[in-house]
Amino acid sequence: MQMREGKVKCLSAAGFHHMAYVEWGDAANPKVLVCVHGLTRCARDFDFVAQALADDYRVVCPDVVGRGRSDWLRNKSLYGIPQYCADMTTLLAKLNAEAVDWIGTSMGGLIGMALACQPETPIARLVLNDVGPVITATSLARIGNYLGAAPRFDNIGQAEVFVRFVSAPFGKFSDEEWRHLTQHVTRTAADGKVEFAYDPGIAQSFREMQAAGEGKDVEMWPLYDGIACPTLLLRGEISDLLTHETALQMTGRGPRAKLVEVPGVGHAPMLMNAAQVAPVREFLLG
Repeated sequence: MQMREGKVKCLSAAGFHHMAYVEWGDAANPKVLVCVHGLTRCARDFDFVAQALADDYRVVCPDVVGRGRSDWLRNKSLYGIPQYCADMTTLLAKLNAEAVDWIGTSMGGLIGMALACQPETPIARLVLNDVGPVITATSLARIGNYLGAAPRFDNIGQAEVFVRFVSAPFGKFSDEEWRHLTQHVTRTAADGKVEFAYDPGIAQSFREMQAAGEGKDVEMWPLYDGIACPTLLLRGEISDLLTHETALQMTGRGPRAKLVEVPGVGHAPMLMNAAQVAPVREFLLG
């Protein structure tokens, strides 16, 4: 299945910027599936699930601004859900998509929640991958330990060792899969060093959120309770970001999400094998 690359011009208070995306499947297919990645990840995390669903959907996977092939914002304080939602709305307009299904991992799920709770939302079905309306202080502290540090490496092998360490909660992968998870979130700088392909400036708004929370969990129940579309909730069995207790609450309020827990995985399931993709496919196409 051939992948295509594209870009869309979006607007922030600091001016225009480009958001890159990749897409799979028939470009004329009116059924559109948008897949949005986590905080420091990129569009290529969804290669496996995109290929698995490309016969049924036009699958579009953006690099959220400040990540991957997308531009970096001039004003770092603008990195946040409101800007991301505005950019996604611009993307949907370019795709000429009146309605879409949505898979969001972590941050991508928060963006999906923020869009899905709006009046006349374009989101028809929502998959929340290991994220909900409560972000634990424990997970925020873990992420804050490496976010924005901007490490640099002599080669891709060293970068992979680092990715394997900070991404250990993703679960077990083959060497080929770990290399895939590394090569698409890194790039080679002009001096030959390997660095991460995200703006260290995204840490600014993250730390502001941490400070506002005063070391407590961050709660966004009004967003979740405002969602009316069918919702699937995936949770890594040992996730520190989405607790089992919060996941159970999500099955009984708001859209009353259907809960599927992925054994042996923390934050977050990467949808890179058939067993993890199967419940997503059944929910979207069943």
